[in-house]
Amino acid sequence: MRLRNKPWADDFMRENDHIVVQEPFEWKGKWNNQFNKPEQPLHLEIGSGKGQFIAGMGKQHPEINFIGIEIVKSVIVGALKKVKQAETDNVRLVNENAEDLREMFETNEVDHIYLNFSDPWPKNRHEKRRLTYHTFLDQYKEVLKPGGEITLKTDNKGFFEYSIVSFSQYGMILEDVSVDLHADEDPLNVPTEYEEKFSAKGQPIYRCKVKFTT
Repeated sequence: MRLRNKPWADDFMRENDHIVVQEPFEWKGKWNNQFNKPEQPLHLEIGSGKGQFIAGMGKQHPEINFIGIEIVKSVIVGALKKVKQAETDNVRLVNENAEDLREMFETNEVDHIYLNFSDPWPKNRHEKRRLTYHTFLDQYKEVLKPGGEITLKTDNKGFFEYSIVSFSQYGMILEDVSVDLHADEDPLNVPTEYEEKFSAKGQPIYRCKVKFTT
């Protein structure tokens, strides 16, 4: 599906630069200074989409600071609207490509990473683009604090199985695995827009939580 251009997006983001961080690479090692409570844990969502998850998490967890990265400008403005509607001050958004998180975050700067409904890149020749490929895991391990966690959610069974194998081969510890998240009825689960769409069609939602070994 082709995304519609939003010519007002740049102005809207600049008008809300207290939420959409300008020059994000300059904040490497200083991200918690973006927040009113810099001592709080820092959680990162890669691929925030229209922002339902990160806005909901920010509202549900005022004791945590959140950063959402989304490369598509016409999509992140939707996330910006949701964060504004949530009236929470612990969420920041970044309109950048997260190809190498080590350019944006210092070693051990992040407490938790969320990978929600990432592009599964199903063709074998695109394996290196999957966000659970080992080169991405190298990045996550460096920017996460010792004991930091990754939570992955997806509707794609093939990508989920690939990710479980990738995590295991990397020597990571599987903390929690669900092959039908909504059947488990986790009261703390905050759904994404995709999650609601796929679940409404009867598709199971897969989730796992993993940690790196020291």
